[in-house]
Amino acid sequence: MTLQLDTLAYTNRLRRLPPEHKLIFAFTTLIISLCSHPLVQILILIWMSIWTVIYAKIPAGVYWRLLIFTIVFCLTSLPALMVNGVAISHLEIVKLDSFYGLNFGNFYIYISRSGSIQAWGILTRSLASVSCLYFLMFTVPFTEILQTLRWLKFPTLLTDLLLLMYRFIFILLKTVNELWTAQNSRSGYRNWHTSMKSLALLIGQLLQRTLQQYSQFSLGLQARGFAGELRFWHPRRYRLSPRYTIEAICGCIILIGLEICRNAGIFTRI
Repeated sequence: MTLQLDTLAYTNRLRRLPPEHKLIFAFTTLIISLCSHPLVQILILIWMSIWTVIYAKIPAGVYWRLLIFTIVFCLTSLPALMVNGVAISHLEIVKLDSFYGLNFGNFYIYISRSGSIQAWGILTRSLASVSCLYFLMFTVPFTEILQTLRWLKFPTLLTDLLLLMYRFIFILLKTVNELWTAQNSRSGYRNWHTSMKSLALLIGQLLQRTLQQYSQFSLGLQARGFAGELRFWHPRRYRLSPRYTIEAICGCIILIGLEICRNAGIFTRI
């Protein structure tokens, strides 16, 4: 999946747009989604999905699988906000907040109205924020993100650490795939006992192989004259698109306007 995402970042239809424009656009919508109410957040989710799937021509199946993964992850944590319980003697205190409940012995377990509203707000905010980050991940290669961060005067140490982490993601995935294939070909996962034993061996070998890869990577950098800063080259072959620029600016203004109207009480029912 990681290799596929990296390939899509280099081949999408928005590839030739300046990366700093896409970075600013993604972080602007991210800030709006973090500070707005659920209606604006849902609009951001739909809008950023259009940018990613329709404008950038990212396969809808890949995008929706990642989005469903986020939804499932959020749904596993939301019941803790929605479900509450009190003693039967305190039932009158939570009667107005209870949406639906059942008695279990001396306790009353119920679905909280305020908790449900809070959970809904967290879900919409999470999906809106993730859609902004997915747009950035699918349309801007990681090296261009680092280039833009250096252009914005981010510390060199920070960008170097990000690059090394990104590099080692691929190393770990390749090592895990090789070890798992070798173990699976020897029936290392035929039952529960052998699966746990194989998993323990895989983790141990993964640590050893990773340290070896790190040692080889360090020797390679020294052999190439590494002087304390990782440098990478990329041609500036970007083209401005007035249409996309105008749409991004107008869309952000409309979203901010909706939030201002909501706070001013114009949309009191939203």
